[in-house]
Amino acid sequence: MPELRGITWDHPRGVAPLTASAASYAERTGVTVRWDRRSLKDFGDAPLNRLARDYDLLIVDHPHMGMAHEASCLLPLDHLLDPNVLTALAGESAGASHDSYFYRDHQWALANDAAMQTSVCRPDLWTRDFPASWEDVPPAAQALRRNGLWLGIPLVPTDAACTFFSLCAALDAPVAAGQRLTDPRAGLHALELLKQICALAYPDSLTWNPIRLLDHMSHQDDVAYCPATFCYTNYSRDGYAPHRLRFHDIPGVKGSVLGGAGIAVSAFSACAAEAAVYAAWIASGPVQRTLYVEAGGQPGNRTAWESDLANAITHGFFRDVRATLDHAWVRSRSPAWPAFQEALGNIIHACLRDDSGTQACLAQLEHLFDETLASQLQEN
Repeated sequence: MPELRGITWDHPRGVAPLTASAASYAERTGVTVRWDRRSLKDFGDAPLNRLARDYDLLIVDHPHMGMAHEASCLLPLDHLLDPNVLTALAGESAGASHDSYFYRDHQWALANDAAMQTSVCRPDLWTRDFPASWEDVPPAAQALRRNGLWLGIPLVPTDAACTFFSLCAALDAPVAAGQRLTDPRAGLHALELLKQICALAYPDSLTWNPIRLLDHMSHQDDVAYCPATFCYTNYSRDGYAPHRLRFHDIPGVKGSVLGGAGIAVSAFSACAAEAAVYAAWIASGPVQRTLYVEAGGQPGNRTAWESDLANAITHGFFRDVRATLDHAWVRSRSPAWPAFQEALGNIIHACLRDDSGTQACLAQLEHLFDETLASQLQEN
């Protein structure tokens, strides 16, 4: 029987449920699956075409589907799987997770993991109602400071970009929805809100990604609340960290950037049929709502989000943020998107770090969009 090699991202949420599944799958089928890992930054930024030459299975980010299509490094799963299997998985998708891997008339990955930006708090430190809107966030940060506590938020370039996207979508002006970056007034308002929140946030926020924020919140006693970070079910479970965290809907609920991960099959795999069958198995409801979530995963299958078991072991994580998932915003799959997002994040991060003007920042972002993304969106 074949041995499949897979590459995932280096966090218990990304590794543990896949490695835990390998033994069960080998017992059932005789097929061995061995998983390697790469950093979270490489997961979000590194191209797939080089990895695809070394692995049968790849855990991927949906904004990379256009690049993968151009590089011909993944196989369309609709050529490998029974249409009924894909129809069932589409019907069980957690939010738009399944559809986010559909590009140019083909399904390039299956949603084994679902995530989006949510709020999070330390229940023992946060005694207020969650902000109902983004406008309520700065007053909440000020109230925390009066009590010797902080708001925190991950604002490394990637997360600064994603929070800007969430803010624009919440303002009914999603980025790249047409032939311009966003509505200029909404874009300026989003940058001003982001700058205001950054000025009130814990001083290390500009160096934090979601994992560093959540590690700090769950180990230290000074950051009580975050309005927007990609959610991690691990921190809502007993015993994962010294202090359990509670995740909640993003302010205003709508517009949160969809994240998550999908499982794809390499175009260079000598065992593509076997790899596709495994991918469908790991994304299926029976696996996702039992073995997968029990091993620390954050399923991409809606039946797991609705499961009493999944919600019991995560203290209601899935129910508490389901509305945000259902109203999440899906980024473009254009081949130019990953480079655009990275450059946009660097511009916003510099504006927040150097305290430069939001109007000048918006002009830079609009120029970046016109130079890198507008023409490709027109072609797509």
